[in-house]
Amino acid sequence: MSALRWTRGAAGLGRVLRSHGPHRPASEEGTLGGLCSSRRSSAASPREQDVQREWGHAELLEVLEARVRQLRAEGTPEMRVKEVQVDRPPQGRSSRWAQKLEAEREVKQRRQEEFDQKKRAHTPESWTLRKEPRIWSKKLAGYLQQSKKAVPKSSEEEQLARLLQAALVKFSYREAGTLTRKKAKAVDTHTLVLQQKFLAFFECCVCTGQLPLAHHVLVTHHNNRDKQQVLTLDMYNTVMLGWARKGSFRELVYVFIMLKDAGLSPDLCSYAAVLQCMGRRDQDAHTIQRCLKQMIEEGFQPQLLFTDLVLEEEDRAALLRAVVKAEPAFHSPTQAPNLVSTSMLLKDVYSKEGPVSYPKLHLPLDTLQDLFYQQLRVELGSSVCVQSVEKAPVMTKELTEARKTLKALRAQWEAELLRVLRETKAKMGRQACEGQPTLYPFLCLLSEEEFVSILMQVLQVLPAQGEPLLQLAQNLGLRVLNRHLVKQKQVTNHVQKLGQRYSQYLRLLASDTQVAPYLPREYWESLGPLEAPPQQPWSMAVLLQLGKQLAEILVQAVQMPRSLAARQGAQHRIPVLYHVYSFRSYRQVGILKPHPAFTHLLETAAEPTLTFETAEVPMLCPPLPWTSLHSGAYLLSSTKLMRATEGTTQHQRLLERCPPAQLHGALDALTQLGNCAWRVNGHLLDLVLQIFRDKGCMHLGVPPPRSEAPQPRQRQLPPGSTPVHKSELRKEVVRCLKAAREMHSLRSEALYRLSLAQHLRHHVFWLPHNMDFRGRTYPCPPHFNHLGGDLARALLKFAEGRPLGPHGLDWLKIHLINLTGLKKGDSLRVRLAFADEVMEEILDSADNPLTGRKWWMEADEPWQTLACCMEVAQAVRSPDPTAYISHLPVHQLLGTPCGQDGSCNGLQHYAALGRDSVGAASVNLTPSDLPQDVYREVATQVEEFRQQDAKEGLRVAQVLEGFISRKVVKQTVMTVVYGVTRYGGRLQIEKRLQELSDFPQEFVWEASQYLVRQVFKSLQEMFSSTRAIQHWLTESANLISHAGWPVEWVTPLGIPIIQPYHRESKVQVKGGIQSITFTSSVDDNQKPNTLKQKNGFPPNFIHSLDSSHMMLTALHCYRKGLTFVSVHDCFWTHAADVPVMNEVCREQFVRLHSQPILENLAKFLEERFCSVSSNRSLKPSERALVMKLRETLQSLPETGTFDLGQVIRSTYFFS
Repeated sequence: MSALRWTRGAAGLGRVLRSHGPHRPASEEGTLGGLCSSRRSSAASPREQDVQREWGHAELLEVLEARVRQLRAEGTPEMRVKEVQVDRPPQGRSSRWAQKLEAEREVKQRRQEEFDQKKRAHTPESWTLRKEPRIWSKKLAGYLQQSKKAVPKSSEEEQLARLLQAALVKFSYREAGTLTRKKAKAVDTHTLVLQQKFLAFFECCVCTGQLPLAHHVLVTHHNNRDKQQVLTLDMYNTVMLGWARKGSFRELVYVFIMLKDAGLSPDLCSYAAVLQCMGRRDQDAHTIQRCLKQMIEEGFQPQLLFTDLVLEEEDRAALLRAVVKAEPAFHSPTQAPNLVSTSMLLKDVYSKEGPVSYPKLHLPLDTLQDLFYQQLRVELGSSVCVQSVEKAPVMTKELTEARKTLKALRAQWEAELLRVLRETKAKMGRQACEGQPTLYPFLCLLSEEEFVSILMQVLQVLPAQGEPLLQLAQNLGLRVLNRHLVKQKQVTNHVQKLGQRYSQYLRLLASDTQVAPYLPREYWESLGPLEAPPQQPWSMAVLLQLGKQLAEILVQAVQMPRSLAARQGAQHRIPVLYHVYSFRSYRQVGILKPHPAFTHLLETAAEPTLTFETAEVPMLCPPLPWTSLHSGAYLLSSTKLMRATEGTTQHQRLLERCPPAQLHGALDALTQLGNCAWRVNGHLLDLVLQIFRDKGCMHLGVPPPRSEAPQPRQRQLPPGSTPVHKSELRKEVVRCLKAAREMHSLRSEALYRLSLAQHLRHHVFWLPHNMDFRGRTYPCPPHFNHLGGDLARALLKFAEGRPLGPHGLDWLKIHLINLTGLKKGDSLRVRLAFADEVMEEILDSADNPLTGRKWWMEADEPWQTLACCMEVAQAVRSPDPTAYISHLPVHQLLGTPCGQDGSCNGLQHYAALGRDSVGAASVNLTPSDLPQDVYREVATQVEEFRQQDAKEGLRVAQVLEGFISRKVVKQTVMTVVYGVTRYGGRLQIEKRLQELSDFPQEFVWEASQYLVRQVFKSLQEMFSSTRAIQHWLTESANLISHAGWPVEWVTPLGIPIIQPYHRESKVQVKGGIQSITFTSSVDDNQKPNTLKQKNGFPPNFIHSLDSSHMMLTALHCYRKGLTFVSVHDCFWTHAADVPVMNEVCREQFVRLHSQPILENLAKFLEERFCSVSSNRSLKPSERALVMKLRETLQSLPETGTFDLGQVIRSTYFFS
């Protein structure tokens, strides 16, 4: 009963007791209606009226006294009532109201007792969980019944041992009966998602100590024949391994029997779990021998337990104890010597002969160790708070009140989130007790305070326009997973071991230590094994289910007053987040959107901090060397070697099957790229911040704030507006809203980058790298790296400087002119002379960047030009320019006349593959006095075609006179090599023509259709072998995908590649505020998407060659002691080292293409897709495709006569 209702009751009682006038009789006995009635009863005599009045008072008093007792029982504060002397009715007459209230009280009390009892029954301590399964096999059931016969407690373990020995026997076909599980042709998507959910549930139960619950759910589903089909061998093994670590022999035997009862065959992990348990319990030798014997009969040798399984130290020791007890002569296999890659391309990289001068860092050992502990604290904290670089607001009273209000609200939200989380956790625990694989163990992975912290961080960064629930759920799920993985490393003592190992590793990198020359990976491996057992990532469905549940907790718990100006508690509270539906790209999408009042509060408070996840920020110490697909980059935060869409497993499986030595080239190249130390260009950052805080500048790539977004000319329609006027205004409003959103997005991106740059301006930092499925490398931190545009690159410089030497200043000047784009088609000598001509402009730009003549602002890459102007100015003004220590990275690009355009790189690879002399000359593979511009050559040839057609009277050719330029055809030429179709090329040219203000727009479609035909015709003539190779790759992929496989190949450096293009299948995560449907098209459980497989193979294959060339260049530069970084086909180093890097780049390109690349590819594809084992289950139509594929692969494109040796002498191949 609420306090409000009790207050009203007390007031009514006071009014009755204070009444001085004559009492009115009740209109009906046993009711209170007469107390308020204005009607009088004239049918009763005065004496009867007195009796009724007394009875009414007595009855009223009984009711009120019963009400007081009821309220006291409910815990309502006691209140004193003035006692009134009223005559009691005779004993024997009772009040029906009093009886009713008493009955209600008893019912309520009974219900409360039942609820409390039920609540106590569903606490984890009192759960009744099943241990003993129901066995469907009569033979296994018989063994189980025999073991349950009444025996002395001392012989219970002997009975279990006999039971295990009986279960180990491999059943004959007749004995197995219904045990053999029917092998389905393919697991449907729904079943696969369910199995992923179950496996993650069991793994989380083992991690959180909820092993009895995992066993209970396993038994519950095993006991049901229909539900049993969902259970897989990995699930039984997971629970068995959990019991093995606890030494629980009985439960382990039960799970092993269930495994056999389900028709599954134990694998190496199953036997490892059984042996571990027996090793921990010091089991008798006979039982262990029986287990080993059966394991060997199944084809598993004992040595495989220690070589094929990744084990923790305790598990390995227990396993060894068991095996040695059964076979005393057994010795654990010693660690196999680290194999070296056998690739001919890497022979010189791993050679121990010849000069080696691996570079060291410029920092001493003590400094590097301090940096390690700083980074370790950052990763243990799981997030990083950074000061925002937005212009600080004036501290007004309104701002102060907003921050105070926000602080108070957050304290309330944290408490409410904690309460709702506990209720949700308890509810899901009860559901799990009923045998359902709920999210209960997932909610036990972290402390409740950590979950609340994650939710508060997500609430803080939610955009005003809202975020799709799908993205928000995935983000929340990933945050929980990443923090859980870090926490697991803390629990297993991994952090302490890492600190000891890393201190030894730093001796290789520090400037003040002497260690024999090793590659970082080799040195790390020589220190002994450290790698923890890999944690399998959760599937997308599991991530979304967990994330959606956390999002719903956030929606339910976080509320605020309707009006923040009103007194707290005096008004209704409203949700801070609400769920709406919106259309995005013609699809209805559920969105969680913050209330405008909350958004306004955040904007008013203008808090000065931004929060980032650990893996979003550069590292403060050198990254861990990549030693496997599970170990490398961040100290504790989990990082994928090969980045892929969440939920994709095909790349992981492909890499796991790959011999370790085959990946050494890629692992060492990624390690070398990540070991480059960086600093922020502080002088340039100050200039950028000045413009950023002063409304920005789009021309310079500094986005303005949203307040500068264009506004519609009219906000309201004037009276009498025509429908046309209304339509135009609506379109204008839509355009303005779109521009505002884009400006806000760009502004936010720049804010993150500049805030991180300011945060790191006084630090040395590192950018760990990984790769995509084609082998192309990327820095892991997404917001601040060298892979961005002009501004992002200009903010970075090498932490270690190098003297310019005799030619370094010349390369700085050439680099500067390349950045301006003013001398694209001129020789290096002309560019150097031009730099001396404009030296006055260069020095003015360096001295007065914002107040001088601003020459740098007109460059193609203005911020990099300004940074280079400052470096050149300091060098030329130094006493000895050759001794000047330069930190500026100098860029060199492949096959391009301009230092900022590497798009010819793909054509270079095609020309080299086909030995195409004409094409090679067009992309600077042959020596020449001037750089060749393939875009200009194509434009020139297209113009010749146009003139010929115009003479013949073709109207569109006549209209195009004077409009065919390098810019019009450039994008299409650039992307043809990457598989652009004629349709896509037409759209590209159409866009360029629309940008020409004097071109007649009514001819845009016809002209773009005409030009794309001429561009393709020109490329066919100029690059005949290129088009032939492209067609051969396309046709091969088309046949492979139509036969039912995704295309696979291995790069020249040994990286296995599989294309992640499959037919889409929809998966739904049901329940809650919205059922989330996501599309999965990236896993090889689904049929391949033939169109994407076909169109993607040529560009992806060229990208894989491009990455192989870059990695070879990186490894050889590292061997020569150079600092080397790449952005795909753009290579960076110190100015003094440019000639050495140029030489290495040319040599490795020639060595790469001297290999029989197409022949090796055809051989691999034929073995992979045309062998007898691959064709065993194919349909007749698919067999015909395979036969055609074999013919295609054996018909390689013809090659030309181009001599690759000319590349060594080509100045502009790389400049």
